[in-house]
Amino acid sequence: MLARLFIQNYAIIDELEIQFSKGLNIITGETGAGKSILMGALNLILGQRADSSVLMNAEKKCIIEGRFQIKQNAELNSFFESNELDWDEEIVVRREITSNGKSRSFINDTPVNLSVVKQLSVHLVDLHQQFDTLEISSEDFQRNVLDALAENASELQKLKYQFGLYATVKNELIKLKLQQEIANKELDYNQFLFDELNELSLKENELENLEVELKLLNNAENIKQQLEFIYEALNGGEQPIAQQLKSLQHKLRSVENFHNGIEVLTKRINSSIIELEDIAGELNAIENSVKYDAERIQIINDRLSAGYKLYKKHGVNATAALISLQEELQTKLEGFTNLFDSIQNLEKEQAKLYEESLKIAQLISKRRISKVDEFVKKVNELLVQVGMPNARMKVQIQNADLTSDGIDTIDFLFDANKSDKFESIGKVASGGELSRLMLSIKSLVAQKLALPTLIFDEIDTGISGEAAKQVGVIMKKLATEIQLIAITHQPQIAAKANHHYYVYKEKQKDKIATKIKVLNKEEQIMAVAQMLGGEKPSAVAIENAKEMIEN
Repeated sequence: MLARLFIQNYAIIDELEIQFSKGLNIITGETGAGKSILMGALNLILGQRADSSVLMNAEKKCIIEGRFQIKQNAELNSFFESNELDWDEEIVVRREITSNGKSRSFINDTPVNLSVVKQLSVHLVDLHQQFDTLEISSEDFQRNVLDALAENASELQKLKYQFGLYATVKNELIKLKLQQEIANKELDYNQFLFDELNELSLKENELENLEVELKLLNNAENIKQQLEFIYEALNGGEQPIAQQLKSLQHKLRSVENFHNGIEVLTKRINSSIIELEDIAGELNAIENSVKYDAERIQIINDRLSAGYKLYKKHGVNATAALISLQEELQTKLEGFTNLFDSIQNLEKEQAKLYEESLKIAQLISKRRISKVDEFVKKVNELLVQVGMPNARMKVQIQNADLTSDGIDTIDFLFDANKSDKFESIGKVASGGELSRLMLSIKSLVAQKLALPTLIFDEIDTGISGEAAKQVGVIMKKLATEIQLIAITHQPQIAAKANHHYYVYKEKQKDKIATKIKVLNKEEQIMAVAQMLGGEKPSAVAIENAKEMIEN
């Protein structure tokens, strides 16, 4: 529950501290006294944005602090763990707003982002303000009501997780299909290019080697003639060079005993003879291997011609470039096959995740439907109690596409006059009717939502008399289970207070400031009497007020 609210330097509040209690806490006061300012301050510690315009004194910072006494639960544990916050049964939320408009937020003295404060506020307070009755016509609110009654929280968490997986796969599938669509347009052309290269089936440096071989074959006769001539000169004919060297070597040997240097020269000539004979042998082998082959020349020319066409087509000038292109095209084609396989696998996964999500959603829907009759019956009973005997509400649930919220579209329908003409609540209900409807609904779901504090800011708009009295009865009953804080102008509601707070203005030097005080029994009677009969209530009004409070 909200145990303490501290406000400093906010709007027309210099400094204010309110200690709230369990049960029904009623706040009253004259119009303009500052009751709505209290709600504005409370909104700030619940995550609403603010600027420097809220400062009473522009030279000082604004501080708003709320102390909440909360029992530990799984959701809060998870929240505190995920945000690395220290748990305490007393949670202190503080906002500080400086003169330059900068704002800082704290949870248990730990600085946090405003978004974290908003997330926490959901677990602390349900704040219903004057114009929030329109919320009742929103599908989100209506769905949350049924889910609270059906205790769908756990299943909804599973659905959101499962549907999240489904949505992720679905988005990935969309991307892959777009890629496939683009690839399809290029597939035939890429396949043609690949087949063309694959048919030629080039080997490493093949075209360059063929160019060399072609030159050899085209010059085969000349090469053979030259090689044969050199061979004959070296080791054939009438006076081969090798034979001449042998003769010279023989002459040197005849005189080598006469000079030490001649023996060395003799050996060198011998080495030359061996080298020349070896050269002659290799020349002869090459000469024998070189043959003019017209058929081979044609084969080479045909293959080079095909290769040169591909050079020109692809703007390259090397065999390696064509082989690289072939490999690249092969990768693309394999990628297309892999893409097709990936799409098939994702489609199977998507279908599986959809079925799993649908199964959970169907269970949620079944639970929602099971609570409708009982819920409608109780709401209609409460409508009679709050002065709307001819009003009826019913719930319409229709099938819809699967979302993270389920497979239902939910619509709360309303008939104010037993006409059997039900229409959406937001279209036909008046402000007063909406207020009483909202109170009736929230009184039924408050426990299920496990909210420690429920706050109503002028939910009594558009009602008075017996209807207001019954609203007070409902609120008091509700306040036995949760803390309820309400701002009201209705004496019938104020009379039901367990704790009555009176907001007033007080002149301080040259400024007007908002103050608040807790009323004792006599002061409460007088406050209710003034709400009944004006600033100076009659004895009758006072007696009526006393009776209203005691009954």
